[in-house]
This record gives sequence, structure tokens and C-alpha cells, in this order.
Amino acid sequence: MRPAWMSLSQIAQILVLIFCLCQYTQGITIQVQRNAVTAPVQGSALFSVDITCIGTPTIRWMFNSVSSQQRIAAWILGGSANVTQMYEGRVQTHPNGSLTISNLRLQDSGYYIITVTEMSGNSKDMGLALTVTEVLYDDIQFLVVFGIALGTLAAFLMLCMWLLNKLYCFIKAWRQRGCLPEHTETELQPL
Repeated sequence: MRPAWMSLSQIAQILVLIFCLCQYTQGITIQVQRNAVTAPVQGSALFSVDITCIGTPTIRWMFNSVSSQQRIAAWILGGSANVTQMYEGRVQTHPNGSLTISNLRLQDSGYYIITVTEMSGNSKDMGLALTVTEVLYDDIQFLVVFGIALGTLAAFLMLCMWLLNKLYCFIKAWRQRGCLPEHTETELQPL
């Protein structure tokens, strides 16, 4: 039962206000476009995130694979990033906390974790998976080009053989004409 002094619209307004305050005091929100990213070898992968928090957070990206755990980059949002030597030149950080890794290798496949830490010490983690695939069509493309080159070479050799055969027949006929006397008389002998 509601108090007589409060109307239904006032109760609804209070509930909306409480809901908004609860959302605001949650602290850190990390929204991810895709949890799983697939990219080819020598390609690049974008880990797109959207971070919402109170104040200016610290962003840290880590890489976890079956065999190792490696720090990639850390920075205060809006500042310059501290990138580890292993990823130097291959990593690009973005103002919203996103990360791009270029010149991918098969060893880059694994689990990437972003940690967002507020000034107050509250932190939140989010994981993303990367699968790096080998590009197999390069091998097929090589085979096709190699096959075309061999076919062209075979056609050229067959043309050369045909021309050489025609030249041989022409020279043979020319020699035979040159060996016979021009006017020969043949005597026929009775049997």
C-alpha cells in the first residue's frame, strides 16, 4: 500500500532515479563488439572496446596462451601507451581503449584480456579470443601460376618442334631435288 501523500507518477520517478543511481555507481563498464576475432597471418586484428567509468582509468592489455602470459601495453586513457618490446611496432592503441595488433603470426592466437582500473582502485576484466589462420590460397595461387608457366613452355616447345619438322622436310625435299639430274632418259628393257 502506498502512502496517501505520494502519487503513482512520483513513485515511478523515484524508481527511475534509484535505477539511474545504481547504474552510475556500478563503476566500470566494458562493452565489446566481438568476443572472438579471426584474422589471417600477416594481417591485423582490432579488439574494439568501449569503456565507461568514473574518472580517467588505467588500461592494461595482456595476452594468455597455452604456454605463456605476456603483457602487451598499459596506459592511462588519453595518455601515451607503454608497449612491451615484444609487441613494439606491431601494436596500436586507440583513445577509447581499443587495441590493434598488426603483422600477425600464428603464435598470436590466444586469449587477450583487457583490465580497466579506476583511480579508486576498482577494476574490471574482459576477455577476447584471437584465432590467427594461415592463408592457404597463396599456395594454390603459386600452383596455378606454375601450371600456366609450364603449359606455356610446353606449347612453345611443341610449336618449335613443329617448325623444326617443317624445316627438316623442306631441306630434305630441296636436297632430293638437287641430287637428281634435270633431264634423265630412262631406257626400258624388255623382259
